[in-house]
Amino acid sequence: MSPPSGRSAPSGLVVVDKPGGLTSHAVVARVRRLAGTRKVGHAGTLDPMATGVLVVGVERATRLLGHLMLTEKAYDATVRLGEATSTDDAEGEQVSALGAGDLDEEAVRAALATQVGDIEQVPSTVSAIKVDGKRAYALARAGEAVELRPRPVTIHELVVRDLRASRSVDGRVETLDVDISVRCSSGTYIRAIARDTGARLGVGGHLTALRRTAVGPYDLTLARTLEALEEEYAVVPIADAARAAFPAVELDERQAGDVRVGRRLELDLPGLAAVFAPDGEFLALYEPKAGESSIARPVAVFTG
Repeated sequence: MSPPSGRSAPSGLVVVDKPGGLTSHAVVARVRRLAGTRKVGHAGTLDPMATGVLVVGVERATRLLGHLMLTEKAYDATVRLGEATSTDDAEGEQVSALGAGDLDEEAVRAALATQVGDIEQVPSTVSAIKVDGKRAYALARAGEAVELRPRPVTIHELVVRDLRASRSVDGRVETLDVDISVRCSSGTYIRAIARDTGARLGVGGHLTALRRTAVGPYDLTLARTLEALEEEYAVVPIADAARAAFPAVELDERQAGDVRVGRRLELDLPGLAAVFAPDGEFLALYEPKAGESSIARPVAVFTG
């Protein structure tokens, strides 16, 4: 149900459980219609084949998206070993089918373990990274050679959940599907994990399923399908969203007045923090001023 006619949409976050087959842009378009406003954006694109948590900002909360500390994400995925594709996922064309007959579980676990920690990862050629002003995926689809530089990412945890072999009629193992759960930094490509694991094992690999289970503090327990949102439009109020994502600092009336006009505050902050008026209104994001730990400067003011 959309907001009543004539009333502005409440500012906040809509946490969507994105279905497979839809682009993130298409989800934003659906939320725009439900919210009755064009001021809608999303944090962290999901590929069309992927499902799961897509954080969408509405009205003033669109300004919050760029500042959210969504540095850690979580995924459930299935890696298929024994076949490689042009896109490192199931949507691409098969480029090799070497089979997985010689693999054993210990070798697979060892190959995946090499990707845990602070690593240098080469993004997939069909990523949205820009090369000379153009998206890598656009260049790749146009048949141009795309070379992307390794980027530092952190994989905090990678858990192997299950291994399943697919056999030919003569009993030979053709592919090995490995279900994994991953916690990682923003900017990590799960497709690249599949590609690099297959390459390390010498058999090729690609991603056949991907579900994002969390983005920062927002997980599947908060997510709603588009069908559920059609029945009951649900938004996390901007104040609640800020409290969930940042350290919260309660101000007195004098300090709140200073924030409303964008003044600096005499505050010792641990880092980027959300500041609130005595009545609980979310006012702004503040951070320590460089070189002056007891002075905080405004990063974004959300009042007015």
